[in-house]
Amino acid sequence: MAKTAEIFTLGQKAPDFTLPASNGKEVSLHDFRGKYVVLYFYPKDNTPGCTTEACSFRDYHEEFKGLNAVILGVSPDPMKSHEKFIEKYQLPFLLLSDEDHKVAEAYGVWKLKKMYGKEYMGIERSTFIIDPEGNIIQIYRKVKVKGHVEAALEFIKNHIQESSNQ
Repeated sequence: MAKTAEIFTLGQKAPDFTLPASNGKEVSLHDFRGKYVVLYFYPKDNTPGCTTEACSFRDYHEEFKGLNAVILGVSPDPMKSHEKFIEKYQLPFLLLSDEDHKVAEAYGVWKLKKMYGKEYMGIERSTFIIDPEGNIIQIYRKVKVKGHVEAALEFIKNHIQESSNQ
């Protein structure tokens, strides 16, 4: 997948991709046409912020499902790590393995990061909400975990309401 510009325009088509998923299959974004997709990128399984975020998506999973929305979590972790993460926290949605970070690059979330004075490349926590036609309708970058899942859920509710009022 070619490196794509970091700046997306709301309403543009989301870059399609195919990645190995925690259901043992390869999953493509276009498989979810007809549904809202909450595509969230996170740095690493079993770390404090990522665990809090995943568990929050888990806790609101039924509400998203009721809005015709699927949740897809993406990190560079291998499938074995995802399987343990899902089992430990009973995550009811798919986690996708982007080990070569090509999808993260395509979405502009593979960034130079700093921790304890060291620089390294990694995922900048980000969420993209994609409508049933495959268009990006909301982008959250540099996500702060607290309140984020609720904001994404509220955005979809409002979008559905606005769409039905037109």
